[in-house]
Amino acid sequence: MDAQEPLPLPSPLRLHGLGLRLREWSGDDVTALVALYDDPEIARWTPVPSPFGTAAARAYLAAAGRKRIEGRGVHLAITTDGRLPLGEVLLFRSATDPRDAELAYGVGPAHRGRGLAAKAVRLVTAYATRHLRPRRVVLCIESENAASEAVARSTGFELTDDEPVRRRHKDRTVTLRTWCHREGRSGSECTRVLREHP
Repeated sequence: MDAQEPLPLPSPLRLHGLGLRLREWSGDDVTALVALYDDPEIARWTPVPSPFGTAAARAYLAAAGRKRIEGRGVHLAITTDGRLPLGEVLLFRSATDPRDAELAYGVGPAHRGRGLAAKAVRLVTAYATRHLRPRRVVLCIESENAASEAVARSTGFELTDDEPVRRRHKDRTVTLRTWCHREGRSGSECTRVLREHP
């Protein structure tokens, strides 16, 4: 993956598999996006505004569209039928190291516990590894976010000893740990995976 070039993503990007159909958002998804993201857990772990109403949803989709046009990444709605969004998975160039592809994900409160995030992460990781060929595919997760860390472990990611990533989420600075996907990557590329003690 060239660190200087826009991500070479087809338009539109659609990924099918594992019982999911991932598609890009459209302007018709505003109401569905509000239902997914106007939620305390989403507010706690992501930088999206809270409360998350219609105006916030329109602004979010507009920002996602700009990111797409600029070749910095893509936001995909998680669906099982190609229509109704149940969550979202993001694929973008890491701000920490532009040679890395980073993923992020969220599932609406009515759809949790079905393995949707894990399936979406598997699909997008496989796509990124095969078609973008990044140095690494990574996740950046707060250590207190047990649900997100469980998704990381279940999909073949391992915690690294990369320096903590600090990002601004609304009115606070959060500290994130980097997880690297092992499949197809050499040990040196994932670098010094931490040994977690029980």
